[in-house]
Amino acid sequence: MIRRGLGRLWQTTRRYRNRLGPRVVILLYHRITELPLDPWLISVSPCNFAEHLEILQQYNRPVRLQQVSEALRHKELPDQSVVITFDDGYADNLYNAKLLLERYDVPATFFLTTGNMRCESEFWWDELERVLLHPGSLPDVLDLSINGITHRWKLGEAAHYSEEAFRRYRCWRAWEDGPSLRHSLYSQLWELLHTLPEGERRRVMNDILRWAEAEPAVRPTHRPLSPEEAFTLSQGELMEIGAHTVTHPALSALTRASQRDEILKSRSYLQEIVGCPVTSFAYPYGRRSDYNAETISIVRQAGFTCSCSNFGGIVNRATDPFQLPRVQVQNWGGDEFAKLLRRWFDG
Repeated sequence: MIRRGLGRLWQTTRRYRNRLGPRVVILLYHRITELPLDPWLISVSPCNFAEHLEILQQYNRPVRLQQVSEALRHKELPDQSVVITFDDGYADNLYNAKLLLERYDVPATFFLTTGNMRCESEFWWDELERVLLHPGSLPDVLDLSINGITHRWKLGEAAHYSEEAFRRYRCWRAWEDGPSLRHSLYSQLWELLHTLPEGERRRVMNDILRWAEAEPAVRPTHRPLSPEEAFTLSQGELMEIGAHTVTHPALSALTRASQRDEILKSRSYLQEIVGCPVTSFAYPYGRRSDYNAETISIVRQAGFTCSCSNFGGIVNRATDPFQLPRVQVQNWGGDEFAKLLRRWFDG
């Protein structure tokens, strides 16, 4: 429940906001579930998500992404508004997030990656986590050829990873220094893999699985939506489906033709599934280095009305609708979430 005192804080925020002009916060979620391991902090528990929605209902104006896109074209914004978005397309978006969104009558946009919908594999970053960051034994030496360059890593004592070590390091975050060679290897491989085209990335991931003597698998806790589930997710006036490419590449690393294929094919497939136009897009990874001016041009020319990035910021009248900033949400309790919202609106 929301503690007493938040109402006074929001009254103060409104006075400051009148000086700053209308501002909109776009929230970025990925998953609504509880995980034993979350190196990228992309999971929010259902309990905390429910508290977030309660706060938004009480102190803000939850609006659709397309409302903000339309308002930006007219240089007008719905003040004190918040947009909820989800990236990637995990199954828990349907089974956990949608139920709570409907309970609190809050709209959301789900940006879905289409290439994993019928695959017997997890997203590549989840595969990498499953191989390297869970208890077990691995061969001491890993040799990989990536873009014609041979890389070699020696795990040494980290080749064996005990249950005790797993519990000790389960709160490690991927942007921190690795507490073991396994963690450092995970971070290095993520950086190498995330800019590769899908064919090369899949080949390297298959080499990693063979090295680890691991079979391709889809954990129930990590599986992407199926096409049928994506259709169910889209049902109802509150839910919008947006495109997020086919294979989740760093678009700036691709040729213009490959970028165009990733963007247009994902939209076409989603439109077949949901039976209505898909007009919103989100850049995979979404950092400024993960897309470029060419990417933005393709998205504009394709007829999308807006696209979301993944760098922090607040939407104001001058914001480019094809580079909408978002705030990535972590597993905050309700009180902390409310205070952070107030801080974002205060600028």
